[in-house]
Amino acid sequence: MLTSKLPIVRDGWIYIIPLIGVGIILLSLGYQATALFCLASGAFVAFFFRNPEREIPSDPKAIVSPADGKVADICQTSHPELTGPQVRVGIFLSIFNVHVNRTPLAGVVKAVEYHKGSFKAAFSPEASTANEQNCIVISGETDASKPLSAVVCQIAGLLARRIVCWTHKGDTLQRGDRIGLIKFGSRVELYLPAQMVDVQVKVGDRVKGGRSIVALTKKD
Repeated sequence: MLTSKLPIVRDGWIYIIPLIGVGIILLSLGYQATALFCLASGAFVAFFFRNPEREIPSDPKAIVSPADGKVADICQTSHPELTGPQVRVGIFLSIFNVHVNRTPLAGVVKAVEYHKGSFKAAFSPEASTANEQNCIVISGETDASKPLSAVVCQIAGLLARRIVCWTHKGDTLQRGDRIGLIKFGSRVELYLPAQMVDVQVKVGDRVKGGRSIVALTKKD
């Protein structure tokens, strides 16, 4: 997982430095229009890779959003890493959202599974099965009497062609820890055991990674 609190994640600097460097060189050579374009592009990329601090909810029942964005769909479904009926919360991230992903609950990473796929529009539910994705399976520590596991899937979109995962099998996570990002527009899905949680969001809601509560665990 990423522990750095720098305002811009390290993955962004490979784009930012060349853009700003070229912009400064072009400016010194008198190519003002092109230079300003490069500098503005560098500033936008820096904005895209921003890494804000978040106040993580302390409620032990809270399951927080794994990403910033808009809740695109909520449905009953299944994921092979979980048993029983499940609920999936799909979150669409535009290029203007923070793209750092966070763990929805505290626990241990049981698996990290990468799957190749296509690059359909990330706001479409079809992206769940068709698109390139990376799924993180977390055996959670919650206020529920039974162990609760969750799956966070980072899904590439039409423009997003690079999934970054900072966590590995065996890592111990705290709720809201940074676990990765998807570059330039994407979709993140959270799978939860349906009978163990009460979903707190609805389609169309705007959520913040690590801060917004998307579900609460039930007590038996």
